[in-house]
Amino acid sequence: MGIFRWNYPESSVPGVWGETTSTIDWCEENYVVSPYIAEWSNTLTNSVFILSAIYTTYSAYKNKLEKRFLLIGFGYGLVGVGSWLFHMTLKYRFQLLDELPMIYAMCIPTWSLVCEAKEALLNGDNHKKVPLFEQMFIGVIIGLAVTTASILYVIYKNVDIHQILFGVQIVVVAATAGSLTYRYVHDPLAKRNLKASMALGAILFLSGYISWLLDIHYCSFWVHVRRSILALPLGVLLEPHGWWHILTGMGIYFYIVSLEHLRVITLNVSCNYQFIWRWKVFPELIWKGRKPSTRYSLELFGPYVEDQSIEVKKEK
Repeated sequence: MGIFRWNYPESSVPGVWGETTSTIDWCEENYVVSPYIAEWSNTLTNSVFILSAIYTTYSAYKNKLEKRFLLIGFGYGLVGVGSWLFHMTLKYRFQLLDELPMIYAMCIPTWSLVCEAKEALLNGDNHKKVPLFEQMFIGVIIGLAVTTASILYVIYKNVDIHQILFGVQIVVVAATAGSLTYRYVHDPLAKRNLKASMALGAILFLSGYISWLLDIHYCSFWVHVRRSILALPLGVLLEPHGWWHILTGMGIYFYIVSLEHLRVITLNVSCNYQFIWRWKVFPELIWKGRKPSTRYSLELFGPYVEDQSIEVKKEK
């Protein structure tokens, strides 16, 4: 068809990873771009997960946030690496490395928010941390529940077990974070920023979920459009499962930043931090005293702050 546009192969192309052993094979046709990558788009789009996780972890460390946010970033990155390997090889062992880290990574924000909710209930607006023993006990209970579900999933290979558990974790995190924001965040600007970041995270995640469903239920349509109209390489842009990776990777970042902000508020240390929107759209929680390296606003789509330095407020 031309130097920069060519047809999809008429029949399946063998790849270096051999026979597919995963229980799921997505709509993207295998090895049509490279013999080394089974699903090209579904593999490379995991870069969004990995890069976002690296930046989330770096930001949490540099801005002196609690270690729980370093763990969230690490777990978030492990999901991206596992998904990369799974879509690259379509091997069952890497499918587990994709799916199981999703529910284990979600254990960290679930545990964090359950502890925060208990702190709020016990201490009102003057929050104190739950004792370490109780934090560990809550973590063990959540860990045992997830481990039990993981064992059942591996034994029965029923994807519904994984999807239901993951869905329950998302609902717990979203509902708890929303409730804490509504009941305990009183500053109007902080509340607007939390709501905006949470809402954008939820919208991106739901958009990704819709893409995931479209990939499953309308596969024949996508294959027809890619083969008959777009051809390669444009066809790799119309892979809904790849868009699931991009949208959910971005959505999780937005939600993590909102959880960081909520946490410093509930600990009564928000005076040491500033919630900013880089280029008016990308949120980040900054340690006051750091000079942002980019232009930023203090609200979503708000005016740029002219003074690029952030001073630490002294508590009375």
